[in-house]
Amino acid sequence: MFGALLLLAAPGTAQGGAPAGPASASPVASPGYRIGPKDLIEIRVVELADLNLERRVSEKGTINLPYLQDIQAAGLTDSELAARLKMELERKILQRASVSIQVREFRARPISVIGAVQTPGPLEFAGRWTLLEAITAAGGLLANHGRVVYILRRAENGLSDQVAIDLDDLLVRADTRVNVPIYPNDLINIPATLEVTVYFLGEVSQPGALTFKSTERITLLAAIARAGGLTDRASRKITVRREDVAGKPREIEVDYKRILAGKEPDVPLREGDVVVVKESFF
Repeated sequence: MFGALLLLAAPGTAQGGAPAGPASASPVASPGYRIGPKDLIEIRVVELADLNLERRVSEKGTINLPYLQDIQAAGLTDSELAARLKMELERKILQRASVSIQVREFRARPISVIGAVQTPGPLEFAGRWTLLEAITAAGGLLANHGRVVYILRRAENGLSDQVAIDLDDLLVRADTRVNVPIYPNDLINIPATLEVTVYFLGEVSQPGALTFKSTERITLLAAIARAGGLTDRASRKITVRREDVAGKPREIEVDYKRILAGKEPDVPLREGDVVVVKESFF
């Protein structure tokens, strides 16, 4: 599983956590990657120097080579293309051919970065990239970025895997284990933080609107603490008023003391919730 990558230092990452430049490193293809149009292919034939070259895959999915003319490349893995070239060379001009193929640029399946970055969208993928390099290529993070980056990896068989990486681990603690390699067709999502506003009425020290970031812990106890706590006259019964998904009003009544004692779960609050703390008459 992709999550296992977190146990390894990312290739192309220096000892101090600084990523190596993508242009100078060898590319990395995910297992089973199939070549597509506009990919740049490096070909090496030990027995024939004329075929030690690079070719860009055409829109039709072919590469044009000396001695062989147009060869279909799109839809093949690097090993499958190497086997096809070996067969054609041995059939036409060589008794024995040793062929190796490497994808130098992944243009058919660019990686995409969305969310809180300067220039979200697809990136032309060349060479070996790490997560840090992909974020940098997208212009860097916006000020309202969240705390987590999600990488969605889609395999050739249609299956997908997702991993969540803490940006503090990546950027503040410079943990090389989370600066993972990025593969063609990866989708990197960096959600922006949103403001969540809840309202307090009644017996709290500072009634009114409270604004939280969506990445913060937003529960009844945390919000009461932000509001300065309950007054001495506050009832232990608290009402949370909110609208359901259909827009209908709903009330949730909870026991503050039982939540505080850990006998009932703390209540998560949502955007627009109104917390009413009535006065106790006893």
